[in-house]
Amino acid sequence: MFRKKRGRVGKADPSGHDDLVRRDFSATALNRLWLTDITEHATGQRWLYLRAVKDVFSNRIVGYSIDAWMKPRLSVTALDNAVARREHVAGGILHSDRGSQCRSRKFVRTLDRHRMAGSTDRVGAAGDNAAKESFFSLLQKNVLDRRIGTIREKLRISIVTWNERTSTAAEGKPHSAA
Repeated sequence: MFRKKRGRVGKADPSGHDDLVRRDFSATALNRLWLTDITEHATGQRWLYLRAVKDVFSNRIVGYSIDAWMKPRLSVTALDNAVARREHVAGGILHSDRGSQCRSRKFVRTLDRHRMAGSTDRVGAAGDNAAKESFFSLLQKNVLDRRIGTIREKLRISIVTWNERTSTAAEGKPHSAA
């Protein structure tokens, strides 16, 4: 007896975004290519999720959001924060993985509102994630591995403080200046 195959094999990509980057993680100017990814960290209370948006040209985190829930709101807030800091983003590309938060209607509407194009990794292409992971590996080494906080609020403050200091030192000027 044969069983019917289940799963996503053969189904169309539900994100509606093509891979516009095609593993070329370079940019010729600010706000042309942003990468976004999410990380999670266990606390004594519950998981803490961080969505970050990185500008490929400046190699800086330009927006992020931290929350106790991994819902589309986390991704929308990170994108809105990045746009608020950088402003002139129309025509830029935001490249993400195929996570449900970046495929949500709220997130797609936010991209449209900011006149940005969405792009997603290819299926099964782990190398596509390497450019996004560099920030998270530094965060892991400098903040999370030090076990600065098992309380969510302390950990959140540690993440924000480290990111702001790192970004300021990278260019020698306040993080909001771009």
